[in-house]
Amino acid sequence: MKVIATIAELQQALMPLKQSGAKIALVPTMGALHQGHLSLIAEAQKQAEIVVCSIFVNPTQFTDPKDLEKYPRPLEHDIKMLTGAGCNFVFMPSVKEMYPNYPTPENWKIDLGPAEFVLEGEFRKGHYQGVTQIVYKLFDAVKPDVAFFGQKDFQQVLMIKNMVSELNLAVEIVTCPIIREADGLAMSSRNIHLNKADREHSLALSKALFFIEKNYASQPIDQLIEQAKAMINSVKGIELDYLTIANGDTLLPIEEKAGTGTVALIAAKVGETRLIDNVIIN
Repeated sequence: MKVIATIAELQQALMPLKQSGAKIALVPTMGALHQGHLSLIAEAQKQAEIVVCSIFVNPTQFTDPKDLEKYPRPLEHDIKMLTGAGCNFVFMPSVKEMYPNYPTPENWKIDLGPAEFVLEGEFRKGHYQGVTQIVYKLFDAVKPDVAFFGQKDFQQVLMIKNMVSELNLAVEIVTCPIIREADGLAMSSRNIHLNKADREHSLALSKALFFIEKNYASQPIDQLIEQAKAMINSVKGIELDYLTIANGDTLLPIEEKAGTGTVALIAAKVGETRLIDNVIIN
């Protein structure tokens, strides 16, 4: 495995591989890797000859400077995990490498559709402009044939797909299932911030989603939402931002049950840590 810090060196390393016809996969991450990330690497290895994993804590997608500052950066741990997973290249650029004029903003504004402004977009204004900005830069640096993202960030994947469509980019986007702890908690780099009590309380999020999934066919939508919210609100230390049953393409709440494309999404602050989760219903 080779660790690379500059775009020029990365492109130089990948060029002969591309010329030989090797399929290139990209797994973009912000580090603090866990089994969820490794599942993306494993799926990428099934579909491509060469796997590039990027580790970059992107400043333009953080709406709270304190959140950026405290984001975990266990680089030695991450390198060890990627080496063990058999990743081919790790791209670990500096902020200046990706944003030469940082902190001066770049002229990036893309139409991501109305779904940009709901759910996470409402609570973290401008977040998805920052996400798509860095993903576009990574696509431009790696020029992958295929890129892998986790379903846990459901709205993020939708925004990236919308960007790829809007800019007509030649990259396939693959969404991989959420990887959960044995008790149901969705794996997240932020879980490290949960203390023992918060960790226990956090299980209410997945339990509420599983309740909706299990009872979706037999109960009205408004009743499902009401009962699931009651499950969340009965647990101390949780501040619910949203819980919705939505159309998977628009992220707007559904009023009538649809045959396909329905997803339940949740976001809540557990103690001092904000968590998101979702379940695809059909």
